[in-house]
Amino acid sequence: MELRHLRYFIALAGSLNFTRAAERVHVTQSTLSHQIRQLEDEIGQRLFDRAGKRVVMTEAGDAFLAYATRALREIDQGLSELKQSAASLTGELRVGATHTFNQGFIPDCVARFLQHHGTVRVVIEELAADAIVARLEAGQLDLGVAYRPETASGLQFEPLFNEELVLVVAATHPLAARKRIRMIELHREPIVLLPCSFSTRRLLDECFAAAGAEPSVVAEANTVAAMLGMVMRLPVGTIAAATAIAPNPALRIIPMESPTPMRTPGLLLNPALPQSRPGRAFAALLRKQAMGSGAAAPAPRRRPRARAGTP
Repeated sequence: MELRHLRYFIALAGSLNFTRAAERVHVTQSTLSHQIRQLEDEIGQRLFDRAGKRVVMTEAGDAFLAYATRALREIDQGLSELKQSAASLTGELRVGATHTFNQGFIPDCVARFLQHHGTVRVVIEELAADAIVARLEAGQLDLGVAYRPETASGLQFEPLFNEELVLVVAATHPLAARKRIRMIELHREPIVLLPCSFSTRRLLDECFAAAGAEPSVVAEANTVAAMLGMVMRLPVGTIAAATAIAPNPALRIIPMESPTPMRTPGLLLNPALPQSRPGRAFAALLRKQAMGSGAAAPAPRRRPRARAGTP
C-alpha cells in the first residue's frame, strides 16, 4: 500500500464520482480506477460498489475511511514540518552534559548546530549525572548527554557510542614509552583516580579486581583537569576517557587491556514531555556526530562495565 492509494481512496470517498475524483488528484479516470482496484486487492475487500456511473461506499470502505484520513493527516503534518526552512527554527535549546563531553563533543555539536540554526539560543549546562536526571524529569532541560542513570528513572536512554578509558602519564613517566599496558601491570603503581562516589571509579575498581591488581591510589579528584594537573607535577598516572584529554605534548595516552575499561555515553530524554523542534534537531545532530566521530558503535560488552556517572 502506498500513499497515493490513500489519497485516491479519500478523493473518491469524498465525491463518489470517478470523474470528479480523478480531476481532484490530477490523474486520468482509468488510472484512478486501476489504483482503487489495487487497493481493494491488497485489502482483500471491496471498498466501493459500482453500478454504472453510480458509486456507493461499502461497509468496509466506510470503516477504512476514518483510519485512512487520520493516517494521511499525520503524514501530511509530518511532511509539512520537515519542509519548513531551517531559518524558521527558533526558540531556546537547553542541554545538560557532564564534564567529559563538554571538553570537545558538545562544543563541536553546538558549533555545527548554530551554523545551520543561528536563530536558536543554545544553553549548555555542565552538570553531574544525577542533576541532569533531575532537571530532565522537571522539564528544565530539553535533553542530556551522560551515562545511563543507575537509579530507576522514567527517562529514555539512547546509547551514542562506546569509549575506552586510557592511562594518562607525563612524557617523563617510566611508562610513557608503552604502546599498551595490561591492568595487572598497574599493581602498586601510584595513580590518581576519581572518588568512589563516581560510577567510573567503581568500574575501574571492578576491572582492577578482575585483573588481580591493586594500584596505589595516592590522591582522588572529582575533575579530569585536577587529575591531569597532578599527573604533570608528580610521577603518577591517571585514568580517563581519551575524548576528555586535550592534545598536550607533555602527556602520553596509553590504551589498557585485560580488561579494557569501556563506558557508553548516551542521549537522555524525557518521553513524558513533547520534544521541541530545536531539541529534535540537536538530538539528530548528536547521533550523526557520534556515528562520524570514529567512536565504536554501542555493542554488548563483557563485564565489568560502566553503569552511569561523571565525568
